Amino acid sequence: MGSFTNDWKKCKNCPIRHRAFCSRCEPDEFAKLESLKYYRTYNAGQTVVWAGDKMNFVASVVTGTATLRETLIDGRTLMVGLLLPADFLGRPGRSISPYEVTANTDLVLCCFRRNAFEKMMEEMPHIGRRLLEMSLDELDAAREWMLILGRKSAREKIASLLVALAQRKKALHQIGPNDRLNFHLPLTRESVADYLGLTLETVCRQISALKRDRLIEIEGKRDIIVPDLTALIREAGDDVGSYPSI
Repeated sequence: MGSFTNDWKKCKNCPIRHRAFCSRCEPDEFAKLESLKYYRTYNAGQTVVWAGDKMNFVASVVTGTATLRETLIDGRTLMVGLLLPADFLGRPGRSISPYEVTANTDLVLCCFRRNAFEKMMEEMPHIGRRLLEMSLDELDAAREWMLILGRKSAREKIASLLVALAQRKKALHQIGPNDRLNFHLPLTRESVADYLGLTLETVCRQISALKRDRLIEIEGKRDIIVPDLTALIREAGDDVGSYPSI
């Protein structure tokens, strides 16, 4: 991870530029971004920001993943979100973080000082429009997640999570519809259980069943291969037609 600043110094080389908030920027605007951005790196397990703390920056996830957690009044914590590459962290106009954000894997963030970012949004209105679009997509995903948690079976929940991760990999790397998809599962099985409201034993059993039924392949501990994304979508109980890129 140490050489990332050299590799990504220019926005045109950034691995998330097709999906991030800056995806519609013009070349001269990228020059402005490059003059303001800086990178932060976190090791797996390291806290990015605590709930209730002041957050003086906003950021895009470049590589790695992070979890959003909320603490209940009795001290229990609940995972309420997962940040993947190209996702946006922070909120313009709000300086306090409502959630605890923790690096789930080694994490690289492309950061901007919050005040400078807010000024840049005024100068480049399409950045605000893209953030609004991303926020609405996130709202749709949250509503879909309510359905997943409330109505789907354990097998469908796990298949749905794998579909979501596969779809993100597909979009970021512009993978063709007939190509095999592979990605690293960013959560331990314990975290998958926490995120989906299942027991660890159920998660292990259902992942093994998906592998046995040849809907997924597993290499090493957490590298997932999806031979047929359409079949996995059907296994998740979803309509293939709702995925226009399939």
